[in-house]
Amino acid sequence: MVKVGSSSLTTAAGGLDADRVDALVDVLAKARSGGEKEIVLVSSGAIAAGLAPLGLRRRPRDLARQQAAASVGQGLLVARYTASFARYGVRVGQVLLTSDDTSRRAHYRNAYRTLDQLLAMGALPVVNENDTVATDEIRFGDNDRLAALVAHLVRADLLVLLSDVDGLYDGDPSAPGTSRIGEVTGPADIEGVSIGSAGKAGVGTGGMVTKVEAARIAAAAGIPVVLTSASEAADAVAGRPTGTYFHRTGRRSADRLLWLAHASTPRGALTLDEGAVRAVVDGNASLLPAGIAAVEGEFSAGDPVELRDAGGRAVARGLVSFDAKEIPRLLGRSTRDLARELGPAYEREVVHRDDLVVLGH
Repeated sequence: MVKVGSSSLTTAAGGLDADRVDALVDVLAKARSGGEKEIVLVSSGAIAAGLAPLGLRRRPRDLARQQAAASVGQGLLVARYTASFARYGVRVGQVLLTSDDTSRRAHYRNAYRTLDQLLAMGALPVVNENDTVATDEIRFGDNDRLAALVAHLVRADLLVLLSDVDGLYDGDPSAPGTSRIGEVTGPADIEGVSIGSAGKAGVGTGGMVTKVEAARIAAAAGIPVVLTSASEAADAVAGRPTGTYFHRTGRRSADRLLWLAHASTPRGALTLDEGAVRAVVDGNASLLPAGIAAVEGEFSAGDPVELRDAGGRAVARGLVSFDAKEIPRLLGRSTRDLARELGPAYEREVVHRDDLVVLGH
């Protein structure tokens, strides 16, 4: 699993750099040529590629113009990959995702099946956020986090994050006296390390902060991570020492709850009483109406919501089974009473445990 940032594919003024794309493709095509490796590529660059064709001097800040640039640039980006991989007889499949697509159970399964089938048919999936339809509320915001989640989705053995910096440094890489951190075995290894936030090229959304967060998500899901520069891609993909290596810190799992925890944006919140907090957090139980003390926000059935304790601390996140306007009359009542008064449709959980993830665990 490889992720490459905009700054490694484009010029600062916008527009794809064909030589840089070809150099990356050379590495990836050769790595999979023996048939031993399957590669999924998460590629930024759609918005950046659309800047110059639309006469934009820099990445726009407003979502509408970002979406317009992505609409123009995504086609150029995939066309460039298609042509470049064709030199090796490799077919490319485009996969565009939004966070809303992948926290819902049916959509998650569809995304997995599509990627799995592309790999089975010998194609190389090129994944990007679907910027043209994403809203502020349902955006990943950066492709580093998307890459960590897709790596989990496809059960990757390794995640390689490529950028314009050759690893994580203990300070500003351009400042004298700083050094690259070769290995990270856990969060404690980088406590106190100053991590900047801006990419050099000014055309991407990510920086070192998003890369370290993505590495943390992937490592906690049982996937080791290499963070290095695009020029070191061959070594990273081959497993040779380069950049910063993040050791796995958790166990690999096959469920979609990682997406619910890290990709979804809550549309509202439910405040739980003490007993419900214990049942959800410690008892792996569904959330029933009887345990809800308050509701806030405007949401529809199926939307992600935050579950909070009496002090306002988020303890879990889940997909709610009712619209926000339905919940006030359910508060504190048993499902049996609700079914008797309102009908059998109300004899169900507000958040089923299969659609619920405990935070901070």
